[in-house]
Amino acid sequence: MTNRRDFLKTSGAASAALLGATAPLAAAEKPGRIIDCHTHFYDPTRPEGVPWPGKGTPLYRRVLPDDWMAIAGPHGVTETVVVEASPWVEDNQFLLDLAAKDKRLLGIIGNLDPASPDFAANVKRFAANPLYRGIRIASAKAALPENAAAYSAGLKELAAHDLVLDINGGPATPGIAATLARQHPDLTVIVNHCGNPGDAAKPLPDEWKAGIAAAAALPNVFCKVSALVEGVRGEPGKAPTDPGYYLPILDTLWQAFGQDRLIYGSNWPVSDRGAPYATVIDIVKAYFGGKGDAASEAYFWKNSRTAYRWQER
Repeated sequence: MTNRRDFLKTSGAASAALLGATAPLAAAEKPGRIIDCHTHFYDPTRPEGVPWPGKGTPLYRRVLPDDWMAIAGPHGVTETVVVEASPWVEDNQFLLDLAAKDKRLLGIIGNLDPASPDFAANVKRFAANPLYRGIRIASAKAALPENAAAYSAGLKELAAHDLVLDINGGPATPGIAATLARQHPDLTVIVNHCGNPGDAAKPLPDEWKAGIAAAAALPNVFCKVSALVEGVRGEPGKAPTDPGYYLPILDTLWQAFGQDRLIYGSNWPVSDRGAPYATVIDIVKAYFGGKGDAASEAYFWKNSRTAYRWQER
């Protein structure tokens, strides 16, 4: 396990320059390509509104690709894979319509319920669009015994259409992902938000550590290194900027998944609850930059191409 002092030494001068949350990046420090594989776009001003986020919250505002690029672009981010949080079926089409007009959107991860009687028909409908790359599910629902048969059939349907499965939830998520990946070896499973272990400064749950080991043992499982700052228990928006704070999580994931199965995601705009975008990306730039150019390139874009199988636009 890397300690903070060793980490800062091995990260090098370029990585050390990234530690400030708001300091602008010099042109020479920007990597060649960065794909943010976890953003959310929505528009509460449309006539039907949105089911998420709730009114009166900081997230309840119009959030579209240009808004994201204004925040992410200055940090070298060029494209995104968007994740749909809305349970409304037609919001899958909402994102596809956005992507049709904007080549910065490389892929869409939709939101469909495998237990729905319309699931197979909806998968067939959306999979006809090559920008539709998969769906995200909640790990807790996937683990319910009463959902086992429907989810088994649904995940087979996903694999048959060359779609992937994003999975999100609490610290039990990596273990649940491992179970599903073992049952469906032809399906790519992507654990969201580091598997949500919580605050890196607190003892990491044994359930999470065991789940990460089990998931990483399966070649069809990837993990998005995202939502680090949201796990911090402190003043909203002011999570630590020092990458060393997050080493217990980052080192565990690196040792488990290695260079080829970790993926960058910001979780913007939800990440604003933890820290500004600059902090979110600077943490992982410093960490993966310290692993070398090949590791950084793999993390920031190459692994996403392998996992999501997106096409250049």
